[in-house]
Amino acid sequence: MAAQLTDLRGRTVTVPDQVRKVSIDDGRFLVALALIEADPVKPLAAWPRDVHRIGEATYQQYLAKFPALGKLPQVASSAGSFNLEAVLAAAPDVAVVSVGSGPTEAQISQLQAAGIPVVFIDFFDNPFKNQERSLRILGQLTGGLAKADAYIAFRRQHLDKIAQRVAKLPAKDRPTVFLEAHAGMTKDCCNSPGRGNMGEYIDFVGGHNIGADVLKAPTGKLNLEYVMSRDPQVYIATGGAHLDKAGGLVLGAGYDAARARASLAGIAKRQGIAQLSAVKRGNAHGLAHQLINSPIDIVAIEAFATWVHPELFRDVDPAKTLAEINQRFLAVPYQGAGWVSLK
Repeated sequence: MAAQLTDLRGRTVTVPDQVRKVSIDDGRFLVALALIEADPVKPLAAWPRDVHRIGEATYQQYLAKFPALGKLPQVASSAGSFNLEAVLAAAPDVAVVSVGSGPTEAQISQLQAAGIPVVFIDFFDNPFKNQERSLRILGQLTGGLAKADAYIAFRRQHLDKIAQRVAKLPAKDRPTVFLEAHAGMTKDCCNSPGRGNMGEYIDFVGGHNIGADVLKAPTGKLNLEYVMSRDPQVYIATGGAHLDKAGGLVLGAGYDAARARASLAGIAKRQGIAQLSAVKRGNAHGLAHQLINSPIDIVAIEAFATWVHPELFRDVDPAKTLAEINQRFLAVPYQGAGWVSLK
């Protein structure tokens, strides 16, 4: 028997009725599987072992609970070139790949000929548009559809609460926001979202992303003079364990609130950043980058909302939301300081 689904490239794909094993090209898909599967490693034929994408501490948590993860065959990560041979060798029932990369048309045909259909999903390029559909596709493939639908309903309820309030805001009441991605990764300033990507989160919570005024692509670089000339009302930095060696912003799994706050204070002392009104007033915040590139991004969205409009969202509590996600959904609970404020 076979079933049909429409993937995130709009392709109609015929997949086996009973999918036993899938391969994935992004370790962050593990977090999505952990929302809908009691054992997120069980449906995997192979994964890219891109531990840096989920963080070493998170990887160790998954490994401790599901030791089979350490023995899974490796396929190429979506950050590099697609490796046809590795997927053929792993022999999944379906190859799940990222929209922004993945196999060429010729490679898709070769996989198809070997009986391996290819399905594109996306949690990162257009998170608002594509996240629900991507989670449902994973649910269809793994038998976790009911759990996927329950999580989607939970997320939507939280999103609607924010959207309804923001819809009533006059345009003049949208504070300017500077989001510095991977803060402190390099000496030069400043990685920023442009149009799309993380910028969508800022728009959604009723902020105005200063990066979108000059960057046409979803991400890019702003020069420090521009940031200082705009003097944003809110400063948000993202970081994680991947910036530890560079002396950048560290928080998330493996870091407590005190370490995260000290790290944010260090980032905020840099020349130019320290002079921003937002930083001087203490309206400076840090977020674990992994929370954005993830199906549990609702926690990040709620944190953004409370930072951009503290009065409007006084009753919104991202910590409570995360606790509920951990308790009701995640097979491996999210631990560590996911967000922090200077004040």
